[in-house]
Order: sequence, then C-alpha cells, then structure tokens
Amino acid sequence: MLDAKFIRDNPDAIRTAMSARGSAWDTDEFLALDERRRELIAQTEALQARRNELSRSIGTLLKDHHTQAVADAKAEVALIKDSLTVLDADRDRLDTQTHELLSTAPNLPDASVPLGVDEHDNVEVKRWGTPRDFSAEGFEPKAHWDLGPALGIIDFERAVKLAESRFVLLGGAGAQLERALINFMLDLHADAGFKEWWPPTLANAQTLYGTGQLPKFADDLYQTVTTSDANEGMESGGEATTAGRLYLTPTAEVTLTNIHRGEVLNADSLPRHYTAYTACFREEAGSAGRDTRGMIRIHQFDKVELVKLTTPETSFNELESMTCQGEKVLEILGLPYRRLALCTGDLGFGAAKTYDLEVWLPSYNDYKEISSCSNCVDFQARRAGIKYRDPDAFKGSRYLHTLNGSALALSRTFAAIIENYQNPDGTVTVPEALRPYLRGLKTITK
Repeated sequence: MLDAKFIRDNPDAIRTAMSARGSAWDTDEFLALDERRRELIAQTEALQARRNELSRSIGTLLKDHHTQAVADAKAEVALIKDSLTVLDADRDRLDTQTHELLSTAPNLPDASVPLGVDEHDNVEVKRWGTPRDFSAEGFEPKAHWDLGPALGIIDFERAVKLAESRFVLLGGAGAQLERALINFMLDLHADAGFKEWWPPTLANAQTLYGTGQLPKFADDLYQTVTTSDANEGMESGGEATTAGRLYLTPTAEVTLTNIHRGEVLNADSLPRHYTAYTACFREEAGSAGRDTRGMIRIHQFDKVELVKLTTPETSFNELESMTCQGEKVLEILGLPYRRLALCTGDLGFGAAKTYDLEVWLPSYNDYKEISSCSNCVDFQARRAGIKYRDPDAFKGSRYLHTLNGSALALSRTFAAIIENYQNPDGTVTVPEALRPYLRGLKTITK
C-alpha cells in the first residue's frame, strides 16, 4: 500500500508513476476523498472543542444561577452531539472509500526500472548457457506434453477425470522427479542460509491482503466454504456465507511474508531469509492461448519460494542476491536461461522492481518465465503492518522492505528438464545434480 501522505504531498509524481505503469488508478479521486475526509476531521475537532467549552461553562453558569444560559448551553450541546453523530458516520464512510481506493493502488516503480508499455519493452540483462541444437543431433525434439505421456510419467487425461482440465497427474519417475526437484531446491537454499518453513496451504483474507492478492486478484484465487456455511446458505435460500472463508495459497510468498504481520522486529535481526515449498493454486481467470497446453499454465503447481525481510538500505542488494540464487538453480541443472529487467508497464501489482528469469523451452523455441524476483520495498509491509526498530538510528519504528522470488516454479522446471534432456530414443537423461535424489537414476525410460 502507498503512503497516503506521500500521495497528498506528491500528486504529480503519483500521476507520472501510474502513467508509466499503464495504470488507471485515479489520483484525483483519492485527493478529493482525502480532502473531504480532512475537512470532516477539522469540523469534528471544532465541534468537539465547542462542546468541551460549553460543558465547562455550564458549571460556572449553574453557580451563578443563570438558568436560561444553562438551558441554552445544554441545548447547543445536544445539537452538537447530533451533528457529531452525522459527521462520524460521514467520516466512517469516507474512511472506507479512501482505504478501498488506496488498497487498489499499485506500487511505484523504482527509478532504475526501464520505461515501457508491456513485455516487449523488458530489457535483457544477461544470458547463460547455449540452447541445444537438436537438428545437429539428427532428431526433432518433442514437447513435454507429448514426451511425458509417452514415457508414462505425465497423465493429462486422468488428471481431468480426477479434477478438471489444466491439472496434472504425475506417475512413476515423473512423481519422483517432482519430489527430487523440491528437495534439491530446498537443500540448496538452506545451504545458502535461508530458513525453511512448512506453512499452511490455506490462508485467510487478511493474509492475502497483506501481500496484495486481495482485493485486486480475488478472481484468480480458489476459495473454500465450510460445510456449515454452505448449509446455512441453502437453508436461507441464498449463497453460502463468506464468513470464515479461507483461500488456497497462490504462492508461499503470501504466508512467508505474513509470518511477521503486525510485528515490530529488531534491526539487528535483519535481513531474514526464508524459503518454503508449497503447492500453489490459481484459477488463472481469463487466461487462454498456447500456454494452457501442457504444464506451463496450470491450476495447481508446486513451487519453492524465497522471501526476504530487510532494511530499506539493503533491499536492492538483496534483490540482486535473491535473483542470483534462482539463477544458481538453473545453472546447476544445466538449463539455459536469460534474465530480464521488467519495464514499468509489465511490473506486478506490488513490485517496485522485478527481474524475470526465463528458461529455454525447445517446444516454444523460445525462453519462458520460470521465476520472478521482486523488491516490494515497503508496499507489502505497510499493508501487513510489519515494522522494525533501530534505536541507534531513529526513534520509534519504520516499515521494513519485503522481497520475494520463485526459485523455482516446479512444473516449468520439470517441463524444461525433460525437453532439454530428451534423447533420440524418447528417453530422458536425468541431470547429474538430481541423481542422488532419485536413488542414482540416470535415465527415465518408459
């Protein structure tokens, strides 16, 4: 969430930032609501001061036996009470409107973010590895959606039977490969100093609000309703109540960041580096196209996430090291990739700066996103109320900075491995780093 005072003091900078993002967020509407709200506060304070003045005068008037003056004063106090009731209701309404509008404002891009309209304006920062030339080896590579079923390690048809389209069923060496990737990544991050967590798969609305998924991305979230809530809805002839509703987490960023929601941490305990594996659930409302085929854009996928809590002075250095940690996973697995600096028009809602890592996929003959590493500065911390104190540097407490990054998305890593490591006979060579996690398996065969 943005700082309301900053918006009030820097409206032109906000308009410029929103324009650079391609956001339609209405700065003028916020300023009008905020001005009216402050007017109501001033009116309320003036009436309260007058009421207090009258209350003090009544005692003096009673002593002096000014009966009519006392009656007039009491009548005015009663009118003020009625006026304050109306003003309080108006202020509550404006508070709600202002907060709701503020909660939909995206983060401000950092000055280092390249200007641009969409993904076509993202800037390539580096490349690593050389895509394999299958033509030189004399065969046409298969896409993972063909290769996996042929090997018996992916079953899309039975996944539809079990759930619906765009879910995946992994079997045999496929299930083992997925588990191997999870353990490999968690071990790698733990060795780099990240504390591992095992968070809940379900999260409440306040948790999702803290990281910015709510209210903006409500349509992309899977929501749960308890049996009692559903029965209550049916008995009343309406829909199930939303009271107590939980959400399936779309990423471990949500729970890891909110571990310290509403807390004040000591500066000497920062930075904090966290990692977790979770299954992730996204409805992907409105998504379509080629990416819905195979394992690239599915409703349930595994992911290993990195989260950092830092002081403002170190957060951008922490973003660089976090991105390098994601790159390390790809390099150890021998998967060619590139790093992109996202432009202003392609930044995520809560990000001030983002690097995307894209892995080479032969089925696309192109690079596809496999990780996003973002510095959200104090945007999420302000929403979640996460602060830090440093008595040697300042009084009180300040909002810290939060960062998050995928390291990595498992379904896309799985697809990249079997496509890049496939052989002419339809088998797949297991990357050397994963073999200890697969009991020495070197080749995946049918």
